[in-house]
Amino acid sequence: MEIIDLRSDTVTQPTPAMRQAMASAPVGDDVYGEDPTINRLEKLAAAKMGKEAGLFVASGTMGNLTAILTHCGRGDEVIMGNLGHTFLFEAGGVAALGGVHPYTLPNLPDGTLELEGIAGAIRGEDIHAPVSRLLVLENTHNRCGGTPISAAYTQAAGDLAHLRGLSLHLDGARIFNAAGAYQVPASELAKPADSVTFCLSKGLCAPVGSVLCGSGDFIRRARRIRKQLGGGMRQAGILAAAGIIALEEMSDRLPEDHARARALAEGLCKIQGLELTMGMPATNMVFLSLDEGVTLTAAQIADRLAEKKIKVGVVGAKRFRLVTHYWIDDAAVEQTIKAFSAAL
Repeated sequence: MEIIDLRSDTVTQPTPAMRQAMASAPVGDDVYGEDPTINRLEKLAAAKMGKEAGLFVASGTMGNLTAILTHCGRGDEVIMGNLGHTFLFEAGGVAALGGVHPYTLPNLPDGTLELEGIAGAIRGEDIHAPVSRLLVLENTHNRCGGTPISAAYTQAAGDLAHLRGLSLHLDGARIFNAAGAYQVPASELAKPADSVTFCLSKGLCAPVGSVLCGSGDFIRRARRIRKQLGGGMRQAGILAAAGIIALEEMSDRLPEDHARARALAEGLCKIQGLELTMGMPATNMVFLSLDEGVTLTAAQIADRLAEKKIKVGVVGAKRFRLVTHYWIDDAAVEQTIKAFSAAL
């Protein structure tokens, strides 16, 4: 029996087409700008985001850090959500490595930030205060249930930031999931942003990498920051080849994962002792909790599921996160529902 791994869409394996493309990819030295496969991926990614240029990076964390250090200098301030990935899960890199000061605002349940709160966080001229330089949004928003953020909201937040002299960076790790949820091109969601990062290695199934996109001048400056962070890879076209397949073949199929997440949620919420924490999933993430009548912890339930070769994410004493992806089919959804019922 194969393992059903619902811990995250980061566990996806490359497809056979990706493995074949990687094996035959033409390569060169990317630091010299001579890797044809990297160059092709960056152009394709920029076009998908509606930007002038792209930069291949090792991970979404590197992409976000590179973007923020390109936008901001030491002592500048970046405004972001208190549940955002950049604040919670990137090891404090913007402060530790860039000397950039984070100003956090509470994320609303849908992953957005109150526009009034953003306006209030932007500092005026004051030698005692850091300089407000950048606003960071996340789409889809992981810790708010995988919620997609609309183009209208992103435009409003971007207009506010630009009016006050700030830039907007979009952590679009799963922006293609958001695009699938809204049935719009990803470029429409990224349009208001001065820079956007998206992951190739989550729902798109590539084994490694993200792409940072923005204007030609921004990417030129970001390339230096990437080098400082140790991200100047050489014959990286072997990795980029899988990324090209991801963009050409995988980005439009993500609504299938969303449908399976809804089917999973519908089945699980019928089991006594389980309740959906954030309602029906809008994309590929299901958050659920054990109710007060269940004496077992989420970790104990996860151990019981593991015995049946089902892996789930434990995100609290009584909470789970389950993420659907390319390698989770209808049969896996049914098996998971039955396994939860048995475990309880």
